[in-house]
Amino acid sequence: MNNKQTKNTLTGISIEDRWPAKNDDVLQLYSLPTPNGQKVSIILEEIGIDYEPHKVMLNDEGVTSPEFLSLNPNNKIPAIIDPHGPDGHPIALFESGAILVYLAEKSNMFYGKTDRERYEILKWLMFQMGGLGPMTGQLGYFFAFAGKELEDKRPLERFLGEVKRLLNVLETSLKDGRDWIAGDYSIADMSIVPWLNCIEQFYSADEETKLRSHKNVSKYMDRFNDRPAVKVGINIPAHSWS
Repeated sequence: MNNKQTKNTLTGISIEDRWPAKNDDVLQLYSLPTPNGQKVSIILEEIGIDYEPHKVMLNDEGVTSPEFLSLNPNNKIPAIIDPHGPDGHPIALFESGAILVYLAEKSNMFYGKTDRERYEILKWLMFQMGGLGPMTGQLGYFFAFAGKELEDKRPLERFLGEVKRLLNVLETSLKDGRDWIAGDYSIADMSIVPWLNCIEQFYSADEETKLRSHKNVSKYMDRFNDRPAVKVGINIPAHSWS
């Protein structure tokens, strides 16, 4: 949507002052290919709707800029503006879990077919949002980033132990040849596996967590990562971490 339409229909949002849309009739994604960002680019690739990605860096020029804060006051990626919202008008959303649910409902895909199936998927989505994501993120800070310089290793031990516990939860829940965590492939899987990938690919903590020693989890990751939409979505917006 253009600047005039955005400001008239989504009061106070000036995101396009910094990240102008090339096609204002398609969904606008403001993100970076972190685990939380990958969730949304993956589902967008899976459902096949047109969208336009905008790279938002994790710095003062990106997530803490006034323009981005006008869309997400919590200064976190990802966020979206969909010009074709549920009532025919634009809608702005942040929080990756909320965006996953919205896009699954919008497309009628990857969110079960019955109330029982949807609650099962929602349960595992909340498992990631409330547990796996936050605990893995803290592990990354204390294992791979600034926190590793601390002499006191109790924070690292705390979060390493919690990530190991959560991996055991997944391992047990994927037993008996279960391909996906909540029945058919769903937004629960799109939410969980990017964080598992992060342990291995970004934090290099796979040995410490014994990630690949969890055979069911390891096969689960491989199944997910082999999907064509995942192979594309994991690096949108395109970015090199090197």
